[in-house]
Amino acid sequence: MGHIRLGRYNQLEIVKEVDFGVYLDGDEDGEILLPKRYVPQGCQVGDILNVFIYLDMEERLVATTIEPYAQVGDFAYLQVAWVNQYGAFLDWGLMKDLFVPFREQKEKMVKGKSYLVYIYIDDESFRIMASAKIEHFLSDEFPEYQNDECVDILVWKRTDLGFKVIVDNQYSGLIYKSDIFQPISVGMSLKAYIKQVREDGKIDLTLQKSGMEKVANFSQDLYQYVKMNQGFVSMNDKTDAELIYKTFGVSKKTFKKAVGDLYKKRLIKIEPNGLRLLDNGDEE
Repeated sequence: MGHIRLGRYNQLEIVKEVDFGVYLDGDEDGEILLPKRYVPQGCQVGDILNVFIYLDMEERLVATTIEPYAQVGDFAYLQVAWVNQYGAFLDWGLMKDLFVPFREQKEKMVKGKSYLVYIYIDDESFRIMASAKIEHFLSDEFPEYQNDECVDILVWKRTDLGFKVIVDNQYSGLIYKSDIFQPISVGMSLKAYIKQVREDGKIDLTLQKSGMEKVANFSQDLYQYVKMNQGFVSMNDKTDAELIYKTFGVSKKTFKKAVGDLYKKRLIKIEPNGLRLLDNGDEE
C-alpha cells in the first residue's frame, strides 16, 4: 500500500483498540490514531474505515471520520477563522484550521471573510496548506470538452467580462455577463455547460443548456437580467427573434410571455426602446 495520502481520504484497517480510540494501519507511515470521539460504534479490529488523514497540533498524522469541506487537490471557498503573525487560518470543517502563509495570500486575509483557495501539501514542511494564488494551480493541459457538455464549476472572481470560474476543479473558464440570468457570487458551486473551447484552450461556459424552454423560470431570469443591467434592457417584443435567442437561449414566444408576465406583475414597464424595471418592483 505504501504511503498515506495526506489531506485526503484513505481506507485503513483497524489494528488495535486503546482507551482513547483505535489505531489504524498506516503501513510505511506507522500506526495512526483515530481518536475515540470519531470511532464509529461497533467497529472492531480488522475492520476497514474510510478516514480523512491530516496532521494534529504536534504535526503527527491523525485520522478523523469528520468530513472536511475540501481536501488536498481541491479548490474551495473558505472562511478565515483567525489570523496571526505568520498568516491566516481557514475553517475547513476540522478541529485544526488550514494555514495560508502570507506569501500565498493575494491580499491580506481578514478574519471573517471568505476566499477562494487551493489546498496542497507544502514540499518543504510537509504541512497541509492553502494558497489564494489560484493561477499557479490550474491545469495548463488543453481541455478536451464537447460543446454543451455539462461540467461542475466553482465561481472564482468577477471581471469586466463576467465571471471567471474553475471548471471541474482544474481549468479556468469564463461566463460572459450576457449569459448570466441568475444571481451569481464568488464561491458558488454550480452546474454549467460548455459553450466552446477556444483554440488557445480558453473555455467559455453558459449556465443554460442551449434551447431549453422554461417560461415560468424564464420570467424570473429575465427580471434578474434587467436588474443586473442597471434596470434597463434595450429589447422588447419588436426585437429580432434571433437576437433574443442569442441572448437568452429562448424563443421569441417565450420571451414575449415572460415580458407579459412581468408587466402584469407591475415589475417592468415597456418603453419604446426597451424594458425598464419599476422601482416598486425592486426586491432589495
